[in-house]
Amino acid sequence: MTTPLAAKIARDYGTPAAVIDMDRVERNIARVQAACDAAGVANRPHIKTHKSPVLAKLQIAAGAKGITCQKLGEAEVMADAGIDDILISYNLVGDEKMARLGALQAKANMTVATDNSTVIAGLPKAALLSGRPLSVVVECDTGRKRAGVETPAEAVALAREIAACRDLRFAGFMLYPTEPGWTEAQRFFDEALAGVRAHGLEPGIVSTGGTPNLKNVGKLRGATEHRPGTYIYNDRMQVAAGVAGWDDCALNIYATVVSRAGPDRGILDAGSKTLTSDTSGLEGHGLILEHPEARIVRFAEEHGFLDLTRSNTRPDVGDVVRIVPNHVCVVVNMMDEVVMVRGDEIVGILPVAARGKLR
Repeated sequence: MTTPLAAKIARDYGTPAAVIDMDRVERNIARVQAACDAAGVANRPHIKTHKSPVLAKLQIAAGAKGITCQKLGEAEVMADAGIDDILISYNLVGDEKMARLGALQAKANMTVATDNSTVIAGLPKAALLSGRPLSVVVECDTGRKRAGVETPAEAVALAREIAACRDLRFAGFMLYPTEPGWTEAQRFFDEALAGVRAHGLEPGIVSTGGTPNLKNVGKLRGATEHRPGTYIYNDRMQVAAGVAGWDDCALNIYATVVSRAGPDRGILDAGSKTLTSDTSGLEGHGLILEHPEARIVRFAEEHGFLDLTRSNTRPDVGDVVRIVPNHVCVVVNMMDEVVMVRGDEIVGILPVAARGKLR
């Protein structure tokens, strides 16, 4: 069955379409801001999920302390929109990036992350171009085995290296603990903190991360801020992690059933170019709200393959269904714009201004 709103969206914009419920967006912003406030840490939301200066400004208006970006290109879009306090939580390497970082630092307060001496050696070029020192945090690996130094001794050594450069300022530490790994993260941080203090250094920023860690926000003694991103929209991953419910999922993909060639199968017009192939360890590629027992089992580029064998209700050709994605961040990066709704009313179109920034 197609809802009246789904019929309206299909008629006015076509499918597949990304649709955000602004009432839920605003509730999510308020809920997580309140959680950070209650925990006594600043909220520095990661904009990789929504990639929109409009939504970033809503987060800041609600109380967020600046934002986090993963790419220079994202930060450039945000700074051009007047956002002033930006952390880039990624190693930046190369003269081209230093030139762009210097231009950004000249008009916004920038902080960048590093986990190695090669990155540190390049950062003074950006500082000199901007005419003022650049703030740098040391990224620490506390169990994810992604980026970050692996020992407190390495963190201390990099902090001293940053502080020794007159064009750089040691700003603190950045961590992304695993959900069950906060005790180990505390030990790492305590040792690193004692190490830098022994050399007369003090971290002004101690940044923890992740929407899946919202249940742990404030648990790291000494943390000053948290970097959640996905919470503004939420998705199947966050529901599975226990930090959101279905009513907190603010973005749905509206898709049309275009084929029912067999009784137990069907085809959606949303394939890998819409929902992406990221299963995130979940069964299928999204939850169909109208038919929750149905599974989106595989994709072609423009085909979503439905397995209806376990579904008590089955869609007809032409039905428009709503899908909660597995991983909303990568879905949004496929979109030039999203449709905004409140209740059953379409209230506008929101450009995904920072999408597709590869560097």
